[in-house]
Amino acid sequence: MKQYIEQHKDRFFEELFSLLRIPSVSAKKANEADCERCAKRLAQLLLEAGADKAELYPTKGKPVVYGEKFFSADAKTILVYGHYDVQPAEPLEKWNSDPFEPEIHDGAIWGRGANDDKGQLFMHIKAFEHEVRSGLLHHNVKFMFEGEEEIGSPSLPDWIREHKDMLQADICLVSDTTMISEKVPSINCGMRGLSYLEVCVTGPNKDLHSGHYGGAVANPITVLCEMIASLHDENQRVTVPGFYDKVVELSADDRAMFARAPFDLDEYKAFLDIDEVRGEKGYSTLERTGIRPCLDVCGIWGGYTGEGAKTVLPSQAHAKISMRLVPNQLSSEITAAFKKHFESIAPKDVKVEVKACEGGDGFLIPISSPAYKAGARAMAEVYGVEPVPSRGGGSIAVLAEVQKILGIDPLLMGFGLERDTIHSPNESYLLKQFFAGMEALALFYKYY
Repeated sequence: MKQYIEQHKDRFFEELFSLLRIPSVSAKKANEADCERCAKRLAQLLLEAGADKAELYPTKGKPVVYGEKFFSADAKTILVYGHYDVQPAEPLEKWNSDPFEPEIHDGAIWGRGANDDKGQLFMHIKAFEHEVRSGLLHHNVKFMFEGEEEIGSPSLPDWIREHKDMLQADICLVSDTTMISEKVPSINCGMRGLSYLEVCVTGPNKDLHSGHYGGAVANPITVLCEMIASLHDENQRVTVPGFYDKVVELSADDRAMFARAPFDLDEYKAFLDIDEVRGEKGYSTLERTGIRPCLDVCGIWGGYTGEGAKTVLPSQAHAKISMRLVPNQLSSEITAAFKKHFESIAPKDVKVEVKACEGGDGFLIPISSPAYKAGARAMAEVYGVEPVPSRGGGSIAVLAEVQKILGIDPLLMGFGLERDTIHSPNESYLLKQFFAGMEALALFYKYY
């Protein structure tokens, strides 16, 4: 694969950049045509790589790109999952270059989607292309690329149910995650689930003059801040009743295995430019982001925030709240528990509305499976060191649905790094990780 990459890397960059230039932002209605354009380009690339067919399938939302290559009825079947939608690029002023005009410099590809997930998805297409053109492919391969992962994959589960027979496979291969470091590869054995909500606190029926009414009626911003502050106790545990009821406590042996992952707390703090970390008492930073659930405020607003002064007491205050969940915690149950609790702690001088936005359950996979062993062997050959099993702190909610509906485990061979700043300005993807990912994925076909 190394030689193939060297021979074709200029073409690879041209093809990848044709995807990165398309602003396929699923969160914005204005970009719906861009999402379809990106899906069509992906289907074209799959056909050029050697797929027998590649088509766009309509859903209630963005189209799914489905492609396949048949080898033999007796061969194992690999279902490759990825997503072609990207996060909004705002704030644009924080980017050092146009987020949708990709560049290569400082040993990396720069642009929105360079890592998440167009760059990683593209590695699968090229690894597949290599296997086909080299005559090495001995699997049936299916591709399922969606356009709504960044908004919680609302349409994909129903589409999977409708096409369950077509999607039958032995494993779901995914590259949409990070590894511990470029020197210490890792394979995610699970991901956290998600419950994402928006809350609105309403006080008076209109914005009021803060001089005439300040100190006499409830300020929704103040009330909302007080309610949010009460969602954690002094040990940084979430106070929503029932939140931890289904959380499985890991054994000392499991925690010791999890702690094998190298981690330098001083480097972590320096990277984030913070003096101290914070989180649930009794757990390490890695445990807090891998094996424990959490609750965070992702956005909060209300009142006047423009230039200059406006002495207004606002009618409403809003917040977006994210809860990352560990396996066994059900997103639907946690969402309901939060709604009940948040409404119950609201003082009588305001009204509270809680709206569920998106969610999904977490999952775990066994490290004893043939697919995990093949992935570990492939990574070890590329990096020269055995990969560490880890758990992802983020969520790919639809993979739990894949596991439930199709009865197959996802294998998460991700090659991103924390330095890639996905979802943030100046997203990038190291070239050596981009190339190493292609090599490892090609080797996965060899060893699985």
